[in-house]
Amino acid sequence: MIQGVGSNVGKSVIVAGLCRALTRRGYRVRPFKPQNMSNNAAAVADGQEIGRAQHLQARACRVPAEVDMNPVLLKPETETGSQVIVHGHYLTTVQPCEYTELKPALRKDVLTSFYRLAANCDMIIVEGAGSPAETNLRKNDIANMGFAREARVPVLLVGDIERGGVIAQLVGTQTVLESNDAKMIQGFLVNRFRGDINLFADGIKDIVQRTGWTSYGTIPWFDSMHWLPAEDAQDLSCKPGRFGDGRITCLVLSRIANFDDLDPLRMEPNLHVELLESGHPLPAETDIVIIPGSKSTRGDLEFIRSNGWDIDILAHWRRGGRVLGICGGYQMLGRMIRDPEGIEGNAGDSHGLGLLNVETIMQREKQVREVTATLTADASTFPAYEIHIGNTEGEDTARPFAWIKTKDSLRPDGAISADGRVEGTYLHGLFSDNQFRQTWLKRQRMSTSDMNYGQEIDSVLDLLAEHMETYVDIDGIITMMRRIG
Repeated sequence: MIQGVGSNVGKSVIVAGLCRALTRRGYRVRPFKPQNMSNNAAAVADGQEIGRAQHLQARACRVPAEVDMNPVLLKPETETGSQVIVHGHYLTTVQPCEYTELKPALRKDVLTSFYRLAANCDMIIVEGAGSPAETNLRKNDIANMGFAREARVPVLLVGDIERGGVIAQLVGTQTVLESNDAKMIQGFLVNRFRGDINLFADGIKDIVQRTGWTSYGTIPWFDSMHWLPAEDAQDLSCKPGRFGDGRITCLVLSRIANFDDLDPLRMEPNLHVELLESGHPLPAETDIVIIPGSKSTRGDLEFIRSNGWDIDILAHWRRGGRVLGICGGYQMLGRMIRDPEGIEGNAGDSHGLGLLNVETIMQREKQVREVTATLTADASTFPAYEIHIGNTEGEDTARPFAWIKTKDSLRPDGAISADGRVEGTYLHGLFSDNQFRQTWLKRQRMSTSDMNYGQEIDSVLDLLAEHMETYVDIDGIITMMRRIG
């Protein structure tokens, strides 16, 4: 089990790298995260959803993602409330104090998934959540030491030297843990090192002497990390945009969700894709504005207005610019969003941006499914997935963005404005399909390339595996797993 001294220390990437490295060695490997918190989810079979990081880690193992890889997923809706997704399906919405009392009931679900995975593989690499040093969260824990002790899984603790104070991070974590939790930690990794590793040799010795743990490696900064799909919105700024002829600007919403939709566009060598953060105006030279998914559509509509982006988007459209809304972004482009039951927050209605003649009514039933869709413009077919609540109807839906294949027929998705310059869709992952991406960009009169997104991601995962093989004692980890597991 890979645990960290804090959030965002690189656990997800390390797990993905170990998964690919061990898979390349011939082992049947599976990723597992007992409890995840993220609005960046992925659809798997049978209408289920899991965290995007576990979806990527499954790819690193060269196996399809399945719901047992992430049995509990928390999706924040407000500063204090989150949806609880169990085995891929919505269970309830809770406040933090309520979730503490819910965790004992979820322990069985977590362990059931873990042992189902274990029955069909040689190794499981488990990812913790946050930090075990958050002792205020230890009661009924299912994400870190509570799970590790229950399942008897040895732990490697990851420190982030990029943040500074890595010795205190690691030693301090041991200090605050209760003794039986601390005994689960068999060693540590130092991540994101820059410069000459040899200069930190004395630091490693100091950590070993103070903790009694084994060092399993010091991992230098991995330059290609930013091309892998991010799980946390705070990682978005780490992905550099490329400069090219076409300019696409995506709004970074306060509750942005499924933002990896943009990753394939950011890999295109002939595009400049900018992620516009709060406090900055929409660049006048923008060709296309993308409004992405959101976990709080009406809340993020107000966030758009508070930044003045509604005025900027309308001016952009009047100048002849184009707009694409994905999922929640599609809903915002309509005339009205109605939430009579308060599903996403306070009950009520919100006026949309009015660029599409449609109206959305929020509904409790969530649509989660992998689909095969056909683009209305040229009948090209592509895979995608849906994760959304709400039903959208109106005159512009007579010009659907795409058609989704069902067992017996086709059903329309999304809407296109009468002038063709505003598009909305509920489909996620569409730009990952190379043919769709090229077709859509050509329709926008933008340059395309022969870049194969899937191959690019697999190439980065192979580079990451080689990085792990070079700097991590994988043989030692395998021995430790066999000894304690």
